[in-house]
Amino acid sequence: MTRLAGKVAFITGAANGLGRVAAERFAAEGARVVVADVGDASDVLKTIAAAGGTAASVECDVSSDSAVRDAVDFAVKTFGDLHVLYNNAGVMLSADDDPVSTPDDVIEKTLDINVKGVMYACRHAIPHMMESAKRCGESSSIINVASFVAHIGAATPQVAYTASKGAVLAMTREVAAIYARKGVRANALCPGPVMTPLLAKFLSDDAKRERRLVHIPMGRFGEPHEIVNGALFLASNESSWMTGQSLIIDGGITSAYVTPEGPAWS
Repeated sequence: MTRLAGKVAFITGAANGLGRVAAERFAAEGARVVVADVGDASDVLKTIAAAGGTAASVECDVSSDSAVRDAVDFAVKTFGDLHVLYNNAGVMLSADDDPVSTPDDVIEKTLDINVKGVMYACRHAIPHMMESAKRCGESSSIINVASFVAHIGAATPQVAYTASKGAVLAMTREVAAIYARKGVRANALCPGPVMTPLLAKFLSDDAKRERRLVHIPMGRFGEPHEIVNGALFLASNESSWMTGQSLIIDGGITSAYVTPEGPAWS
């Protein structure tokens, strides 16, 4: 379990959900992890410590440039380097988000967190990541969480959310091109539906869940570890010649025009 040995990973939104699973897995793989979140990170720190890993936490509102700057500075002061930036923090504020009726506050908060948060983290982390790459002789890695919906659109009206994730894809490609020869790689991770608290609040009954499942060729929602496996690959040296790309992990949604009939394999 040493795929990230010697690396320092800064993960936003890592106190809960997919971010927490990633923090625990990255630490198990040898990374020193900085859990950056607005929420209480004590549980994830205890879990990592109990498993023999190394982690620290810092309060970070990714929609605030100064908060992100301070959190990144904390990471570098605590562990001396910064090799992996995992921009995981994100919101989906409404299941009925269309260009006519969506309130301004929903649009603004979605873009502030999902787009500006990624930009602020890149702004403050990249200079440190370039220095870390020089010291260790290996490229640093940025992982930006986008979504499968940025490739095909959402199954329900989610215009602000989908637009924000499309912006993340474009930003990832731009960052990758600018810093490809400066020791920093950037790739987007595009998950399909995973039953985390973020999604579960919109799928509160069987009918809503079945409406989503019918569009997934594999016939089931993803598991958190299946997404984190992709993040781990992008964070590690195994993806050392990969930049500016989108890694889509979605159970086949983006490949399907029609979905197969019959029960899901299990």
